Amino acid sequence: MHHLLLSLATTPSPMPTPGLRDGLSEDQVTPGLWGFIMTAFFVVATTLLIIDMVRRIRRVRYRAQVEEDRLAAAAAADVDAADEHDGLAAPGPVGPEGTGSNALDHRPRD
Repeated sequence: MHHLLLSLATTPSPMPTPGLRDGLSEDQVTPGLWGFIMTAFFVVATTLLIIDMVRRIRRVRYRAQVEEDRLAAAAAADVDAADEHDGLAAPGPVGPEGTGSNALDHRPRD
């Protein structure tokens, strides 16, 4: 434990100055102009693909919503047609008692 504390307390030796090894040029270790051009191409292509994908997903979602609304309207029309066929058509305007247009007529019949 004492050796660990001594090694932490001592000052480290300075790092050598950074540089290239002998025989290497900067063109051999950096991507250069072609690397930049290819990276920029992939970034632009990926961005365009993401935008297109979002547009297609939105279009599919809208189509599903329109289809759902169309099916709901068709089901409501089928229910109304079935009610009219069975003689259960919707009553006229709702009166104060909420039972249809005959709710206002409380006169005794002769």
